[in-house]
Amino acid sequence: MTDSTEVLYDVDDGLAWITINRPERYNAFRAQTVDMLIECFYRAWSDPTVGVVAITGVGEKAFCAGGDQKQRAETGDYGPSATGLFRDAEMHRVLRSIPKPTIAAVNGYAIGGGHVLHVLCDLSIASETAIFGQNGPRVGSFDAGFGTGYLARIVGEKRAREIWFLFRRYDARKALEWGLVNEVVPANELRDEVRRWADEMLALSPTALRFLKQSFNAESDHMTGLQSVAFTGLHQFETSAEADEGVRAFNEKRPPDFSPFRAAASM
Repeated sequence: MTDSTEVLYDVDDGLAWITINRPERYNAFRAQTVDMLIECFYRAWSDPTVGVVAITGVGEKAFCAGGDQKQRAETGDYGPSATGLFRDAEMHRVLRSIPKPTIAAVNGYAIGGGHVLHVLCDLSIASETAIFGQNGPRVGSFDAGFGTGYLARIVGEKRAREIWFLFRRYDARKALEWGLVNEVVPANELRDEVRRWADEMLALSPTALRFLKQSFNAESDHMTGLQSVAFTGLHQFETSAEADEGVRAFNEKRPPDFSPFRAAASM
């Protein structure tokens, strides 16, 4: 592991806790954070003492607010990384592929790319203070890979389109009603509830769980190809004037003006 403290890693009796540690940015991730998350995912993957992986954010306000838009406004990208790449698509693929159950411990805002992270976990347990939603097109971004297609499989096409087209915020009870999360508990009981769920799975055959997870994933693995196309387009789109208007408006705390970009789209 590197010396970065942007992501914390801890193992407690078979349960690996991976915690985004950027509370001053609502646990939003930049490129270095993504590098660290991928490293932690692989660390939990390879550790024979780990049977379940939990992901959360530091503090009580946010699970993860997605990509760091302040960083994007300052540098035009998500900052430096070990490879020179912003490995967001790889982060999604590795998270899905960890051959152990993953639990999102949603302790606050799960917005934008943070919402996608919780969706990609096998299970989601939310505190009563958790808030869910999307933000992409408002800030000149989108996830047309797992963030849309897989979300639609969880909540249905109509609700997935509502989440992406309207940017409404949904509380934990609504998320439970829609099937976005498995359980809702008081904030001070979240970690204990994750521990209980983890212990139930740790008592089971790890090989059976691995086969089951891979079987569940197989039905939607074709979305990996769609994700590659989508993220190629996203990274090109993020250099456009349209995307720049979204970022600048966000950081200037004003509504974006996308009206100049409403030219007829090709079929």
